[in-house]
Amino acid sequence: MAEHDDAWFDALFRAHARAVHRYLLRRAPQDAEDLAAEVLTIAWRRRADVPDGAELPWLYRTAGFVLANHRRKKSDVALEVLPEEGDDADPADAVVTDELVRGALSGLSPRDRRILLLHAWEGLGGDDLAAVLGISRGGADAALSRARARLALAWSQA
Repeated sequence: MAEHDDAWFDALFRAHARAVHRYLLRRAPQDAEDLAAEVLTIAWRRRADVPDGAELPWLYRTAGFVLANHRRKKSDVALEVLPEEGDDADPADAVVTDELVRGALSGLSPRDRRILLLHAWEGLGGDDLAAVLGISRGGADAALSRARARLALAWSQA
């Protein structure tokens, strides 16, 4: 394991800060800079936990958690109306301007949309996608394949 010192963090920052910022900019435009700074602060604080060779997937996964926490803090939800499952609605979906694409994407589950957008927009696949989703490589490949099949079906019905 490489030493995760100041030089390591400087290299991590130079290599991945822009990608983390773009990821958050598509999902929370007004707060992207603050959220990116928080993700990178966590990376520094937990640098021993950042896996060598999989830094960007770790940062994307952390960004997903930071974004989820940020969204929860922005709105008060009475405990009685707390949903059993979290809302994975991604404002980045609204960036897509083509009506047919939006229609097909809206017919998918939040998980399928997330998988497809991580693959298409962030360029993640294989081990990186698995790391972000917190599942095995085989599980990520299967999830991507199923999401693509569901998108193809939604597209044919649109």
